[in-house]
Amino acid sequence: MKRKLYYQSLSALFFGVALFLGTSCEGPVGPAGIDANESCKQCHNPNVVSLIEKQYEFSKHSYGEAAFDEAGNTGCTPCHTTEGFQYVCKNNVSASFIANPDTTKPGTFVNGYATVASSALGEFKCNTCHMNLHTAYDTTDFFPLTTTAPVAMTMWGGTKTINLTQDNSLSNLCVKCHQPRPLTSLKNGNFIDYADLVANPTDLVFTDSTKANKSKNIISPSYRTHVHYGGVGAIYAGKGGVEFTGIAYENSEHTTVASCQECHMADVSNRAGGHTFMVRGTTGALGSSTTWNFKGCNVSGCHDKAPLSATSSKFVKTRVDVKTLLESLASKLKSNGTEFLHKNSDATTNAWAGITKNNYDGYLDIYDPSTNPNGAWGNPNPSSFSKDAKDANNGLPQFPSITKVQLGALINFQLCLREYSLGIHNTKYSTALLTNSIQALTDAKF
Repeated sequence: MKRKLYYQSLSALFFGVALFLGTSCEGPVGPAGIDANESCKQCHNPNVVSLIEKQYEFSKHSYGEAAFDEAGNTGCTPCHTTEGFQYVCKNNVSASFIANPDTTKPGTFVNGYATVASSALGEFKCNTCHMNLHTAYDTTDFFPLTTTAPVAMTMWGGTKTINLTQDNSLSNLCVKCHQPRPLTSLKNGNFIDYADLVANPTDLVFTDSTKANKSKNIISPSYRTHVHYGGVGAIYAGKGGVEFTGIAYENSEHTTVASCQECHMADVSNRAGGHTFMVRGTTGALGSSTTWNFKGCNVSGCHDKAPLSATSSKFVKTRVDVKTLLESLASKLKSNGTEFLHKNSDATTNAWAGITKNNYDGYLDIYDPSTNPNGAWGNPNPSSFSKDAKDANNGLPQFPSITKVQLGALINFQLCLREYSLGIHNTKYSTALLTNSIQALTDAKF
């Protein structure tokens, strides 16, 4: 609110100065001699920019942590600020892991996908995606978009690429940010090889935190041991999961026929569509009051012959089936009969509340004095905790050993939970990941 009032006051000040100087919007401006009064109103009118601004207020790009709180963090801001995003696009920053510049750590790697400190600011605004705004000062400024190039996946160190070519490759713009982050190895800092998790399922990635075994650990589990929140891009493209053997990995038609924009920017209905970027028209926990916008689904050539609705058997069954698989997989992510997945029924802090009956959020239920003070398991790495936090941590059961098959199944659980659609984005791929993860854990006696 303070920021809004500040900008209102600033605008009033500039308007007053303009009046004092006798300026106006009319007349030639710049070397092209643009008539601003005629040019600006092509976009700045109630049916274009003004309408988009109102829709954008309901977008999660517009508020909260994703839109503002990561400013200044060079590793996060490529997907959390305008300047950071434009920097990695303009400079074609590689997703490859590079040799650690710290010469005291030979043979180790760092993730080089980052911006620079001078380009780590800027809330998401129109020019994040429409980088040519106010160039020609007409409607042609909306295109081209900032990027539609194939997306090298950071979770794979750039060794795998997503390229969604339908609809003029517009989906690549979305996937550039809506992709998972990599899990890295304690041994060398490189991204964890998912093929190794499949090939050696009973090997440990983490054993107890005693000094004798600590050097063998590949990960150090914490509340936030995860692949971040961008699972939707990987699931939609049918790439990025830990592919245990079992039923074949195939993609639904959405992967090659539909685009992100066709469904998420359909004609507005209720609080969804357009520049809200939402298909679900309500906020809070997923429940019976949830409304949906199917206008992008029921267009000619898609589901027009059998239109979808919230009660359509095709829509309902897919989501019920995937929800059942998620809950079945969660029930196997245990140690000595005790789950280690975190639950949170508060829809204001858990974006996935209602997706599963236990309201999993994809985190591990490990104690952390700031992010998970009620954690059920002790934190294996409490070195930065205060004395009181260390004492609290010592009173909890030690976090159990984790095998490679458990880590792989956890990654698949996080991807399929956090892609949010309960299988709608890519039913076949989601189903294969979950089904094969369940079987892999079963085979490993979990």
